[in-house]
Amino acid sequence: MVPQIPVAELKRKLDAGEPVYLVDVRNDDEYAYCRLPDSLLIPLPELPHRVDEVDPPAGAAVVVLCHHGVRSLSGAAILRRAGHDAASLAGGIDAWSVLIDPTVPRY
Repeated sequence: MVPQIPVAELKRKLDAGEPVYLVDVRNDDEYAYCRLPDSLLIPLPELPHRVDEVDPPAGAAVVVLCHHGVRSLSGAAILRRAGHDAASLAGGIDAWSVLIDPTVPRY
């Protein structure tokens, strides 16, 4: 089972300065519309062939995100099979916009 991280927990980690490595598995157009700062875009269909691009610093939490948290479950599973301790952002960027930062556009 792929672990999930609530948006409030991600916000706490970021605010505390804890190392977090964000992998966004949405499509290019979604990422262009809104994104979390410092996130790495690798669309989910490309992720199995690009896992070598995921290179978090030692000790960083790897958090995979998408629109609502469905694709990110698959993305986190792919990264976990590749040896990363990845978690999915529960509710995705939409939950981030609703619960954390309403300046992030919803779609």
